[in-house]
Amino acid sequence: MNRIDASDHYEVTATGQTPSLLTIILDTNPRAWQALGPTLSISAALANILVFVNAHLAFGNDNQVAILAAHSHRAVWLYPKPPSSDSNNSSKNAVSSFKKKAGLGGDGDVEITPQFAAIESSILSSLQSLIAETDAADIPYTTLVAGALTTALSYINKTALSFAPAKPSSTDPNANTTGNNNNGSGGAAAAAVAGAQQAPTLHARILVLSVSDSEPAQYIATMNAVFAASHARIPIDTLSLSPHASPTFLQQAAFITGGSYVSASLNPRGLLTYLMLGFLPDAEARAHLLQATQDRVDFRAACFCHRDVVDTGFVCSVCLSIFCEVPPGDAGCLTCGTKLALGNYGNKPAVVPRKKKKKKRVNGVSGREETGSATGTPVP
Repeated sequence: MNRIDASDHYEVTATGQTPSLLTIILDTNPRAWQALGPTLSISAALANILVFVNAHLAFGNDNQVAILAAHSHRAVWLYPKPPSSDSNNSSKNAVSSFKKKAGLGGDGDVEITPQFAAIESSILSSLQSLIAETDAADIPYTTLVAGALTTALSYINKTALSFAPAKPSSTDPNANTTGNNNNGSGGAAAAAVAGAQQAPTLHARILVLSVSDSEPAQYIATMNAVFAASHARIPIDTLSLSPHASPTFLQQAAFITGGSYVSASLNPRGLLTYLMLGFLPDAEARAHLLQATQDRVDFRAACFCHRDVVDTGFVCSVCLSIFCEVPPGDAGCLTCGTKLALGNYGNKPAVVPRKKKKKKRVNGVSGREETGSATGTPVP
């Protein structure tokens, strides 16, 4: 064609938008929301969150959303709803039903994004049933955030696998055999390099709306989830709403995973403004924007012995467990059992007397070392 009409023709390939999965963890502790009620009610917060969710879904047809409730004793799905347990259905059918409700086809194909009204009704009905099942006599002041983070990471992993392209079979004659040696190491190395350079098929992130303090008893489980998210390159964003709480561990989660931590405790009524301006861009768009950063990060950890948040403590040299005080007697580490030895820790430093310096003598006459003069005091 170029020789016929003397013009250049270019083959343009259409590149689709990478899907973005937003997983929202909503802190639904009743005590914390009751304290925040005069400023921001949970009904007003849900209305703002739904507007934010609709804006995220409107950015692309392939965008997905998942919402969990981090309650007092458990983590509950608000959207999509998990499939009901039926003994007649197999686990494969259950997973297929769960993926369809999440906007994914049972065979891995992406379906049309559900209507906004369906998402709203699912969230409201699930939240109402959760509140109805909550016993008012047994409500702690903290929230099970660690369980919600673990559940969100599991859901993100399953969704990413459904978006990933199918791997070629070893018996496929059309499989790539470039660089194939006698032992096949060249082809494996080329496949590894190609997999490392492949663009991600899903941009996933987690947004935590916190209204309560971090529970020291959940420190280990929370940090395990945070490091797993960091390894998977999933940023964890945190928006703190309550002026009466300080989510210490979530500050560290945002710092470790490269997310954003914003405190809206001074004006919780501006929740929608914080959500739209600070947390609407996904991980790909944030590379071209200036995100909100933390001026101060609370890096305090919880001790493994009393579950107290401490500023300074003792660390086991083997398993890196943290203790607020030395185990009494000959007791070893509570985690690995290693006997802890502090050596001379706590002893007063030894005082070594200073040696007196001798005065210098020049031509048999002693001079003063303080002034550096070689001559003595004049005499009459």
